[in-house]
Amino acid sequence: MRILVTGGAGFLGSHLIDRLMEQGHEVICLDNFFTGTKRNILKWIGNPYFELIRHDITEPIRLEADQIYHLACPASPVHYQYNPVKTIKTNVLGTMNMLGLAKRIKARFFLASTSEVYGDPDVHPQTEDYRGNVNCIGVRSCYDEGKRVAETLAFDYHRQNRVDIRVVRIFNTYGPRMLENDGRVVSNFIVQALRGIPLTVYGDGSQTRSFCYVSDLVEGFIRLMNSDQTGPINIGNPGEYTILELAQKIQNMINPDAEIQFKPLPEDDPKQRQPDITRAKTYLNWEPTIPLDQGLELTVKDFRERIYNS
Repeated sequence: MRILVTGGAGFLGSHLIDRLMEQGHEVICLDNFFTGTKRNILKWIGNPYFELIRHDITEPIRLEADQIYHLACPASPVHYQYNPVKTIKTNVLGTMNMLGLAKRIKARFFLASTSEVYGDPDVHPQTEDYRGNVNCIGVRSCYDEGKRVAETLAFDYHRQNRVDIRVVRIFNTYGPRMLENDGRVVSNFIVQALRGIPLTVYGDGSQTRSFCYVSDLVEGFIRLMNSDQTGPINIGNPGEYTILELAQKIQNMINPDAEIQFKPLPEDDPKQRQPDITRAKTYLNWEPTIPLDQGLELTVKDFRERIYNS
């Protein structure tokens, strides 16, 4: 198949492209390199089945493809809050452009949505029918509300124009190729421990997250795209850890003498996050296979190589 991946040079996009190329598909990677990097897809450049286009999806584009994986959007607070107007434009105009393209070329459309649509949840764990608790004027809303609108658009195009859609809600994901300045907790702790500076824990560290290794997530993507489920479907690891537990794990792995520093909690930071993955198990026969310790070791190895060789 010809498969278009928006945000294909990013952390998740590049891992997805690796899998699609290995399966023998023809892949078009679309990226404006705001948070993506050519290094992530270097090994495919020059391959006759791979095409790289530098493009900003807030502008329309005409291409041919059988499937569209729409992943383009900065996903960590540091990056999406840097230019919030651009973030919401990417989520709204970018998604409209890609849905319009899917409608014209009759491609199946996959939307990478997020657990952020649940906001700071008062239901735990979060099921797909939970409608969320989001602050629509907060500093995170360019992303949270942007993704909620993206889901709305996908379902409206599906109902009105019969676009064949798949919607996934991604929970915290980690692994090799995360940006060093990503600003998310796994990369923050690893970089801090490797550089010998104190690990920053916000609040008292009792807030929880669930961490899914990137290869498990990509497997979930591909299963959903090629299933008959529209979604939304949660893809994430239901193993729940406090932020302090995560800091201590990484501290012990890299530098047991590293300090842990506590700082005030950022605005609208969710207190807990844990996916209910019943739908993924039932309809996609999917569940995560890589335990946190194993995934962290692979991630630390990748960061170590990048930081010490840069």
